Amino acid sequence: MNILEIADVSKRYGEYLALKHINIQIKEACVFGLLGPNGAGKTSLIRIINQITAPDEGQLFFKGEPMTIRHTAQIGYLPEERGLYRKMKVGEQALYLSLLKGLDKTEALRRLHYWFEKFEIEAWWNKKVEELSKGMQQKIQFIVTIVHEPAFLIFDEPFSGFDPLNANLLKEEMINLKNKGASIIFSTHNMASVEALCDDIALINKSEKILDGSLKDIRQAYKRNVFEIKYISDNVENIAAVLPPGAEVVKARREDNLNTVSVQLPHQFTGNQLLVQLLPHLQICEFKEVYPTMEEIFIQSVSNNQ
Repeated sequence: MNILEIADVSKRYGEYLALKHINIQIKEACVFGLLGPNGAGKTSLIRIINQITAPDEGQLFFKGEPMTIRHTAQIGYLPEERGLYRKMKVGEQALYLSLLKGLDKTEALRRLHYWFEKFEIEAWWNKKVEELSKGMQQKIQFIVTIVHEPAFLIFDEPFSGFDPLNANLLKEEMINLKNKGASIIFSTHNMASVEALCDDIALINKSEKILDGSLKDIRQAYKRNVFEIKYISDNVENIAAVLPPGAEVVKARREDNLNTVSVQLPHQFTGNQLLVQLLPHLQICEFKEVYPTMEEIFIQSVSNNQ
């Protein structure tokens, strides 16, 4: 079942067309990557989902119902631009924001202390926000984004300013939230994080959706019949002599006596055929198909849409 459906949405700001006939479906218990270069229209779409602005055309449906302002109580939004009050104490501010999300004080304190303990930040409760690093402030904002346990979450560049250790901590929590049934829009320029977290993606460029679907299906569709072979030999170049006609070595490296090469096959050849042809001639240690990275797919799709 889809938790959110965006149906033929367009948005203008004066003469500027920010979104043009966008259609997107986001499933329940899914991490959905909302991708695109700067200025593509992602922020405009996020503002519409949050009911901050309205579309000029089209409609949104939340759990099958036409989306209205009342549905925002089921949304948690962590914007790219953070907005904590710098002079307030951390605990005081976290409690205030939790009350705004509809929690009573007793329940809000219980949940906040659970998350502060989990993130090992209890000592920050009585510190002022301005005393904290950017990464520490983002931990606080993450907590107040999820404290009311919303069914739908929007994270816009959530790892910005985090060291690798804390970024991994947040990634684990995002996966935990999904496993508990939450649906997540994840907007980022970090394609490695997309590969690690996302089930489905949509790529927007110049106000239009140019690609969407499951991450697995998209990578399958963009594969180029390239295979990586690791084999033992004194000479990395000797594989060329036993390749099928039309095959090409596109990458090669050597470490000690282990060679690693990437071979692109003509479309009529399969990996099994290549392996059968190589086995009599090489001592093969590893053989696998190479799929394009999301960064490669992003660059190719946006470049083709210029």
